[in-house]
Amino acid sequence: MKFIKNILDNMRPNFEKGGKMHAFHSLFDAIDTLMFVPKTTTRLGSHIRDAVDNKRTMIVVFIALLPALLFGMYNIGYQHHISLVGVEGAVSYCDNFWGNLWYGFLKVLPMLLVSYIVGLGIEVVFAQIRRHEVSEGYFVTGLLIPLICPPDVPLWQLALAVAFAVIIGKEVFGGTGYNFLNPALVARAFLFFSYPTYMSGDTVWIAEQGDAVSGATPLGEMLAGASMPSSSLMDMFIGFIPGSVGETSVIAILLGAVLLLVTGIASWRIMLSIFVGATLTGVMFNLIGANDYMQLPFYYHFVMGGFMFGMVFMATDPVTAAQTNIGKYIYGFLIGVMAILIRVVNPAYPEGMMLSILLMNVFAPLIDYYVVEANIRRRAKRAKLAVKN
Repeated sequence: MKFIKNILDNMRPNFEKGGKMHAFHSLFDAIDTLMFVPKTTTRLGSHIRDAVDNKRTMIVVFIALLPALLFGMYNIGYQHHISLVGVEGAVSYCDNFWGNLWYGFLKVLPMLLVSYIVGLGIEVVFAQIRRHEVSEGYFVTGLLIPLICPPDVPLWQLALAVAFAVIIGKEVFGGTGYNFLNPALVARAFLFFSYPTYMSGDTVWIAEQGDAVSGATPLGEMLAGASMPSSSLMDMFIGFIPGSVGETSVIAILLGAVLLLVTGIASWRIMLSIFVGATLTGVMFNLIGANDYMQLPFYYHFVMGGFMFGMVFMATDPVTAAQTNIGKYIYGFLIGVMAILIRVVNPAYPEGMMLSILLMNVFAPLIDYYVVEANIRRRAKRAKLAVKN
């Protein structure tokens, strides 16, 4: 590592002000600070010093996403080989672990490259224009976007979605820390509303599937009028179902959740309140039972679609979520309620988790405002009582 550090230090003068490559200073600084701790120190204003800075936070979240990424790669190959076996009657390849993983890796790698090249390219341009450092925020966003997309989404569509999310969902508001919508979900929403046949149909949920295999997701089956998903509850819990790259395995997502909760990066209040809100809404629909979707056992919603992924990695985004403790309970509860409500009442949008989180991102500042105002009024009331006594 010292050898690499020496190379970067020798190259640095070329990227400083007055150097030949000064136009690419932000890109060089991003590479340097990603690999090594910067030597700069804060000098002005009040600062809270903590070992867990933005870079370390992003690294921990990245590590938490790895189980979902690796299982997603394996599942892509697994689903592909199942479709071929169903069509050709060939010998099953489904038990070939490394073959499945390799096939999935080759499918996900181009998605990751497009996401990081397009997204970081735009981030570098904006950072250079503003003369700012490149934020570490896209280090995670660049991984999240491919994980919430189908494995065979056209790469040009993915590139457009990434550009839209970074520019419209983030940079126009000032960059990382100033955006009020989750950029990864903005990319997913762009794809869903711009290319609905790709995102809500069954043509891309299995990579290069056989003609006789539909590849519909459990949510897609319910949208089509099925009384129950064709996959078993255990298969949906483990993740052996068609779906977006990183959203199928509840086990892999929970492993990431444990790491985020232990390190204190994700809010357990938000996760718990989402779970409670979704459970109460699901039970209420079970009691009504007006149609097959309402009769679906409430716990099926937790293993279908992107519910768990959204609860763990999207709703807990510290930038776009509520900041007050009471606000986090309200914010999470409403996400859980609305996610199930959208799924059951308006099946035209089968993935209700995406829309519910984006909607509550918009209302999170308002929730915090009223929580703070209520606290101010309570304290003022206590102060008046103390003066009277």
